[in-house]
Amino acid sequence: MAAGMIEYKDASPEVRAVYDDIMRTRQVDWINNFWKALTNDPASLMRTWESIKQIMAPGALDPLLKEMIYVAVSVTNQCGYCIASHTAAARKKGMTDAMFHELMAVVGMANETNRLAAGYQVPIDEQFK
Repeated sequence: MAAGMIEYKDASPEVRAVYDDIMRTRQVDWINNFWKALTNDPASLMRTWESIKQIMAPGALDPLLKEMIYVAVSVTNQCGYCIASHTAAARKKGMTDAMFHELMAVVGMANETNRLAAGYQVPIDEQFK
């Protein structure tokens, strides 16, 4: 069941402040459905926005790499919304088709070998500890 979406014009002043920060930070003039859905619980909206703003900010990892990691985890978790959103963000930050295809190959291989290692209950080598 989809949560109700709260549009900017219908949002409380508290929610509008978060929407304004999202648009300013992302340099866009619209709010995507993920944030609109979270407005049903303003505390979660504010906490999630502050966390994602902090985690996705420039740091030791460059913004493109962070978006590509987000895509990889979203693919593994099968979140279609996050795959679409973060693929678009990664492309905006410079991800090429070749980079996307290579990323999907790595995600697929990691998932396969992770399942094999888990299924066979492979003990961790001492050299890896």
